[in-house]
Amino acid sequence: MAFCEFKNVHIVGVAAGVPKNIVSNLDLKSGDGSISGDYSPEAFVEMTGVKERRVSEVLTTSDLGFAAAERLIADIGWDKATIDAILFVSQTADYALPATACILQDRLGLSKECYAVDIALGCSGWVYGLSIACSLASSGAMKRILLIAGDAKRRAPQPLDPLFGCAATATAVEFAEGADGFKFHFGTDGSGYEAIIIPDSGSRNQTRPESFIPTEFEGKMMHQMQTHMKGMDVFGFGITTAPKSVKKLVEHFGFDYQTYDWFLFHQANMKMNNMIVKKLKLDPARVPSEMYNFGNTSSASIPLLLVTQIRNQVNDKKQKFLCCGFGVGLSWGTVAFEDAIHVSELVEVDDTAENYGYKL
Repeated sequence: MAFCEFKNVHIVGVAAGVPKNIVSNLDLKSGDGSISGDYSPEAFVEMTGVKERRVSEVLTTSDLGFAAAERLIADIGWDKATIDAILFVSQTADYALPATACILQDRLGLSKECYAVDIALGCSGWVYGLSIACSLASSGAMKRILLIAGDAKRRAPQPLDPLFGCAATATAVEFAEGADGFKFHFGTDGSGYEAIIIPDSGSRNQTRPESFIPTEFEGKMMHQMQTHMKGMDVFGFGITTAPKSVKKLVEHFGFDYQTYDWFLFHQANMKMNNMIVKKLKLDPARVPSEMYNFGNTSSASIPLLLVTQIRNQVNDKKQKFLCCGFGVGLSWGTVAFEDAIHVSELVEVDDTAENYGYKL
């Protein structure tokens, strides 16, 4: 069973970066390739809960993650030379190779003795990345870990997807002797790998001219470099797996989740998350949502909730958090912890040259 616990480690702070550019889904046109011809823009907003998103045609995940990390490091007062590791969790790396974590190590001015690795996960990625950060720091061998998680500019030019927004987050994890730490539950069902997939651009199906020829998929015209999602399969997976993972975690470790202050779930879509809240019999006031203004931001969505929705309530105050990420893979992860987290103000990044591109 995929349970694990790490003590002597805590989250020091969290920050998030998003593009300044805001796109409204109410400005879309039915049948233009961005939404199914079966829906009007108004109906799409009502169905998904996503009205606005932050988007950019030039800013990459690492650009937004760099901005978030710079803000966070300044706010918590870390000396960059003392950061022992940087983890980059994303489905939208800068290049096929090298690892984007290596690029960010240099761009942020971290030590050349820094452990740097990419983790290719989506919606569950922040929870997975947090567990790796905890495993590195809990023994005290590495004391400060920087976790960058999110998704932004896609692998190939494509019509704007009205469900997804761009964002990246930075989480500072630190060894702290005596800290209660984190309790995790994880799961994977690779038999559902086709439920959320970019069919081409990997080594299995390499990029070809035909990769950019649109064909119909679930009512939309899409090419093979776009994310294909089987909506009903993903919906059924989310409303079943997330509550089960939460219940398995609390049963294994023996605590009452109803005593927790905040429940931070991956922001998939409004109807899915409302069903999860009902199944777990949660008070909606303790389950914040950012979908209306930011959409689905993949592995950034859980820490982005801290920054955009509950910063004033939790900043530097000891609170109990239960977080669950679920999606592409199919994979899922749940974590429970109590901590006083410094939450930085949201960083809005514009599309100017100094904010994007490692080497132009």
